[in-house]
Amino acid sequence: MCRPCWKGWASSMDITFSPLFPLSVLLGFAALAAIIAVFGIYRGLRGAWLRALSLALLLLALGNPSFVSENREPLPTVVAIVVDRSQSQLMPERIRQTDATLRDLQARLAKFPSIEQRVVDLHDDGKTEAPSTRAFAALSEALSDVPPSRIGGAVLITDGQVHDIPEAAKSLGFSAPVHALITGRPNEFDRRIEVVRAPRFSLVNTNQQLTFRVIDDGGPINVPATVTIRINGENVGELQAIPGKDTQFDFKLNRAGSNVVDFEVAQVPGELTTSNNQAVQLIDGIRQNLRVLLVSGEPHAGERAWRNLLKSDALVDLVHFTILRPPEKQDGTPINELSLIAFPTRELFVEKIKEFDLIVLDRYQNRGVLPILYYDNIAEYVKNGGALLIAAGPEYAGDNSIADTPLADILPALPSGGIDEKGFFPRLSDIGKKHPVTRGLEGSQSEPPQWGRWFRTVNVSPPAGNTVMTGADKNPLLVLNRAGDGRVAMLLSDQGWLWSRGFEGGGPHASLYRRIAYWLMKEPALEEEALTARAVGRSLEITRQTIGDPPEKVTVTFPSGTTQSVGITQQEPGLFTASVPTTETGLFKVTDSKFTALAHVGAVDAPEFKAEISSQTPLAALTSETHGVDTRVANADGSTLALPQILPVHGTVQIEGNDRMAFRLTNDTTLKGIDTYPLFNGIMGLAALLFAVSSMWWREGR
Repeated sequence: MCRPCWKGWASSMDITFSPLFPLSVLLGFAALAAIIAVFGIYRGLRGAWLRALSLALLLLALGNPSFVSENREPLPTVVAIVVDRSQSQLMPERIRQTDATLRDLQARLAKFPSIEQRVVDLHDDGKTEAPSTRAFAALSEALSDVPPSRIGGAVLITDGQVHDIPEAAKSLGFSAPVHALITGRPNEFDRRIEVVRAPRFSLVNTNQQLTFRVIDDGGPINVPATVTIRINGENVGELQAIPGKDTQFDFKLNRAGSNVVDFEVAQVPGELTTSNNQAVQLIDGIRQNLRVLLVSGEPHAGERAWRNLLKSDALVDLVHFTILRPPEKQDGTPINELSLIAFPTRELFVEKIKEFDLIVLDRYQNRGVLPILYYDNIAEYVKNGGALLIAAGPEYAGDNSIADTPLADILPALPSGGIDEKGFFPRLSDIGKKHPVTRGLEGSQSEPPQWGRWFRTVNVSPPAGNTVMTGADKNPLLVLNRAGDGRVAMLLSDQGWLWSRGFEGGGPHASLYRRIAYWLMKEPALEEEALTARAVGRSLEITRQTIGDPPEKVTVTFPSGTTQSVGITQQEPGLFTASVPTTETGLFKVTDSKFTALAHVGAVDAPEFKAEISSQTPLAALTSETHGVDTRVANADGSTLALPQILPVHGTVQIEGNDRMAFRLTNDTTLKGIDTYPLFNGIMGLAALLFAVSSMWWREGR
């Protein structure tokens, strides 16, 4: 077979046989002919050699030999060019260097018609949580349909920060050089910050500690770094950190749910980029079991509904007292013979009142059990951030109402003296249809609501705060209000137990009571005015809750610094949402005229944002093992360097040094056609046989 030549078609010539008879028959003829020939030669018969030649030609004709010629076309050598366009390559200077290098390389390779170029642009596809430069995964995909023998090599145009470099060249799947053309400058410097250790969860209002580190890439600068620390967008401190050394930070989370802790190191003159001057840690705040004090003024049908609800919640530690023996009850029973537990008023309302997250006064009346001073303690507890729930009944409108105590300063509604005792369906007010405590309450969507009736409400003066449910004649039924830093809720009926007993089909008492309790304890999801943002895959989901007018557009600030105005759409009364798809990864800020929300899209420790200075080190071992080139495309001043000379090589590449980029040429060909020429089919074959037989007869006839 001849050596392939690119500028022509390669061909080869072979002899094939297509016997006219089965092989066993031909072997029999051959044996007989051999006996005849040997016998004639042995006896010295005249014309024995000519007879042997004639028999041999006859056997050859029966074998039907043919010349077969294959026409083959040489296949091109495939060279892959992986162009890194990840986020670390999006600096203007690197973009220019990358584009110029690609143009020059393609022009040089185009001079070799036996080389086929395959260019792969490596972008962040926006699908992965942790963006990284996976150049070799892209290379493998680009060459997946090419046999290893046809791969002449690969060229990576990158800053060197590649995150899927194979440990050995044999993992590539081909035996050819891998070349690295490194963008950027050799003298780059960059300061960055990263979180070393941090808890994933933290108890609310509990001391926690995390560790971060400031890193100077490209050489020590020996300048202390100023680090600003924010939790959920609020500055909580500023520390001085020494580059290269771990720095510890003590903190407390003040809310449950997802919390964004971000660290920002001050910019250093001359550093490469500020995109990695910020590190983010997401920490889930977990509440300790909520401590609730439930005080029932007297046994009644609805008492068990509150107790059962609070006891069934695994996050609630309940302390419950029922006043069974008020001071005015004097029946002469000696104190030492009573089995009742004394109400520890001083311990609860003086010494430990601050330990409770919620106080519930269930049909409680002022009958002298609590000194007047203790009511003032409860009021101060609420004003300082506590929570109070009043479940009122007829006693609230009576002579011993707690409205005649110092609690009156924080109560949102004062009794007018009357009680309505007629059947009604509790209904959501206009504000209640928007408020997270009552919005979407099961059964509220129809008229009348699909739940049972109640039969008593306490009449009150026009309340403060928000009336979210109404009773008979649209009188207030459920009122929510803020008092100082704390919150107060008033349920102006003691008939909620009818729902728990299933009267007329019952109602969503458990959902309603639980929402009231958690709103009082400042659950973020139940805030009536709130702006939140969270990451869902590579999209930013924005939620705006309001009980007022439809909100305005929000402004989204991307990690790159660009901004986008986003309109939000109403999903249900008081709830507006928007979704912003993005290919960027990092900390997003969402703002309107009142609120700011932070959310981190993607993994907080994505490899793409750690080291961003260009480097030849990561790819050096692989390029050396494959006899490839590892060189920069620019000088320290940014001026362009000439690319190494391109050298096509037949066979194994053994070239060393960075002055020539070698590519291994393939010898593979593709079959285009086959030509067949039978030897004994036609005049020439017949003439040869006739000549041999005639010669034999002539010789024997002499």
